[in-house]
Amino acid sequence: MKEKHHRQASRRSRVVPALAISLAMATVAACGGDGTGTTRGQTLTGAGATFAMPLISVWSSEYQAATGGRVNYNSIGSGGGIRAHTDLTVDFAASEAPLSQEQARNAEGTLTLPFTIGTVAVAYNLQGVDDLRLSGEMLARIYDGRISRWNDPALEELNPGAELPDRSIVVVHRSDGSGTTYVFTEYLTKMSEAWAENVGFSTSVSWPLGIGGNGNEGVAGAIRNNTGSLGYVELSYVESLGLPTAAMLNREGVFIQPSLEGGTAAAAMVVDDLPAGHEAWHTVSFTDAPGQGSYPISSFSYFFIYEELDRLGSQMTMERAQDIVRWIEWTVTEGQAFNPDVNNAAIPEGVQRLNLETLDRVRFNGEPVRTW
Repeated sequence: MKEKHHRQASRRSRVVPALAISLAMATVAACGGDGTGTTRGQTLTGAGATFAMPLISVWSSEYQAATGGRVNYNSIGSGGGIRAHTDLTVDFAASEAPLSQEQARNAEGTLTLPFTIGTVAVAYNLQGVDDLRLSGEMLARIYDGRISRWNDPALEELNPGAELPDRSIVVVHRSDGSGTTYVFTEYLTKMSEAWAENVGFSTSVSWPLGIGGNGNEGVAGAIRNNTGSLGYVELSYVESLGLPTAAMLNREGVFIQPSLEGGTAAAAMVVDDLPAGHEAWHTVSFTDAPGQGSYPISSFSYFFIYEELDRLGSQMTMERAQDIVRWIEWTVTEGQAFNPDVNNAAIPEGVQRLNLETLDRVRFNGEPVRTW
């Protein structure tokens, strides 16, 4: 009993409060190990959200300094990551969208672990307009074509004093399956009955109009290269390219810019009611969250791994399973200190504890993996 209490206390001590860090490349080489600094020499594989790429890039170099073994992450979009997870071709996947009911049925035994809070910014390219204001309802009308010009009276009413030009709005959206699209379209679905009825939300939707970009970087590039354009992009991409972002009207009637603080305030509304890691997450949402400081297009990003890691085939061993769990454990505890420097908010301590409880469920051939 004493030993069990000591182990639990040790695990609780791994939960760390948030701090800060820097940015890097798309495919990640990181180290994994046995927690003692020794090198295992294994190469773990992950795939998914482009949103997660800057953060996982930073994590990789920091993790390498302390442990051994490589982690390769391919930023192919949330949809691609979920497919790779379902097809049993990666050790872990990353997505801004939780698994839908159908996806969960196709990947039975998936564990869900939130690893950051991200904000989806509405970036634009409009010379002479520095302080654009938008509401969710206006945004839905732009994306379905009911508002097609910058000097539309509805936009002028939201932006008194701004010199909005008489020119067409170039709408930019993701062309690939994307968790960023899931969050953005889920928000529009909440804000517009017309959007909910005609388009809805998913990682991929039938866009009424606009030009597509592959990945967050593709959308950001399309906005930068098209005067009069507007699109949705994860915050770190717009800041790295110097794109202006619209202040969004939140539920309390406050126009608020995307920020770490705004995403954290929105997430605080759901932290106490989250499901366990092995349960369904498809109803978890904090877009259009209440609270004066809540930014309305915010979400968790998630890791997915299997509870029974031997499902991944003959290449899986207990040693490799332990490397997977140690990597995920580090990212959701110590690694959280590095989230803010790439404009990703750290998950609250309560979510860190929830993730550690989830990792305790992981098995290899029926044996618990996380025994330390």
